[in-house]
This record gives sequence, structure tokens and C-alpha cells, in this order.
Amino acid sequence: MRSAADSFLQPSGEVAEALAAGSPVVALESTIISHGLPQPRNLEVARELEGVVRAAGAVPATIAVLDGVPRIGLNELELERIATEAGLRKLGQRDLPVAAALKASGATTVSATSFLAARAGIRVFATGGLGGVHRGWTDDQDESADLDTLARTRITVVCAGVKSILDVPATLQRLETRGVSVAGYRTDEFPGFYLHSSGQPIDWRIESPEEAAAIMRGQDALGGQETALIIANPVPEDRQLDPELHDRVLSEALAAAERGGVKGQAITPFLLGYLVDGTAGASLEANLAAVRGNTALAAQIALSWARS
Repeated sequence: MRSAADSFLQPSGEVAEALAAGSPVVALESTIISHGLPQPRNLEVARELEGVVRAAGAVPATIAVLDGVPRIGLNELELERIATEAGLRKLGQRDLPVAAALKASGATTVSATSFLAARAGIRVFATGGLGGVHRGWTDDQDESADLDTLARTRITVVCAGVKSILDVPATLQRLETRGVSVAGYRTDEFPGFYLHSSGQPIDWRIESPEEAAAIMRGQDALGGQETALIIANPVPEDRQLDPELHDRVLSEALAAAERGGVKGQAITPFLLGYLVDGTAGASLEANLAAVRGNTALAAQIALSWARS
């Protein structure tokens, strides 16, 4: 029996049909459309990513909240709305009940997308990079809500690691503490978002989508805490941001943030924007290369999961 919360979700007809039939579905976040890319490229990328999922034989479910209603899968007009409407909020999981009560519209972050996808019955989610523990955590205790949500949500997230502006070792430690499984896809090192590698080792490596689906089956068979599975898929080396350029511009960005007293929720967009400007857009291209690869892999995992 569906709960009141589940019935409040509004899947598109295509997504609802696919879920009922046990067909593969891949969740996609919407903040990259509304907040991560300039117009009109944001809409082009949104369509492209959905096309990547369809080309693999799965159904895309881009997730957003429109007029207070969580939409699981968007039609063309709804995609255009997310890409063009001014003043759209950026919604984390904690914001969802407020948005529902106030009939607000917004794009969903990793935490909100993971939560809504899992509630809708979607098991696989593709994104660029996760949030995590911020640098200087011992002073500010600034940590992304993504980590808490992933520690209590049964979903498989395909990503290129965590954003390189963060404290990667601390984030990996936090994931371990919270019981979130991490596996590198054909890599022994945790990806660095814009970079092929962060230089941090990871304990588990898989070689195929089938192995990812097998881990998912193991999660369900063992039971226990409803944690996520992170499949860390690095951006190809020939598509990564030049590591020396990355390190130099990020160092400049951190110094500028310190001088300007930029903290809290403002720090991530500030640093990411600085990287885009300081690399003449090269960081954005590396981000998009990672998202495309993650989306393609997520579709393959969803197909393997649907066959299991």
C-alpha cells in the first residue's frame, strides 16, 4: 500500500509505466539545469542527458518540485520551466515539506533527488559530484546534507566523486563512518570531480555494471541500515581539467573567499563560479564530461538491475 507521502509524488506517465513494469529508470537532478549552467545551454544539456539514458534503453526521470509538487520525470514544458524560470529555489531534502506547504517551485539537489527518487521506487541516480565535508570543517562544521541523506537512503548514486573544492579525505572518512559503501568503477583511486583522480585510495573496485547490480542485490539481501551505494566513476583523463590549472585557480579561489568572508551556503557557488571564470570555462566542460559519463554508466547499471 502506498503511503500518503508516496501518493503525493507525481511521476510522469512514462516513468510510472516503467516503474510498474520493472523497466530500468535513471533519476537525474535538476539543479544542474537551473543553477549549474548558463542559458540556453542548460536546456540543451538537460535534453542531452535524457537522450543518453534513452539511448541505453532506460527511462530518464529528471526530478524537480513545481508548485509544491515533487515531479518524478519532466515533460518538455516542465524542463523548459526549470531551465528558464527566474527565482527557482535550490531545494535540499529538508526544504521539501516547506516547498510543498508553500507551493513553491525549485530544482532538487543530490539530497532531495536521492530522497524523492527512492520514495518513487527508483534505485539508480546519476549526478556530477556529491557534496561533502568542507575545508576548515573543524572551525565551521560545514558539511553537505548529501552525506546524511545518503546514510539513510537506499539508492545507487553514480558520480565523479565529490566536488574538488571540498575536503576529500574527510568526506571519505565521513562516508565510512556513516556506513555508505563506495566502489570505484575501473579505478583504485577516488575521482576528483574535475580531475581523473583525487589521489585518495578507495577500498573496492568494480569492472562492470553487472557487479554494481550484484552489490545492490547484496544490500537488499543483507538488510540493515538503508544506506546508499556510491559508484565513483572518474572523468576520462583526456577530458579532465588540467591538474596544474585546477590547483592554481582553486588556491586563488580559496584565498579570495577567505578575504571576502564567504562562508556557509555561499561558499560552494562562489568557488565553483571562480573556477569557471579562472579556467575560462574549462572546469565547466570537465564537469559536463563527467556528468555525461556518469549518466551513461547509470543507465547501464539500471539495465543490469532491472534484469536481476
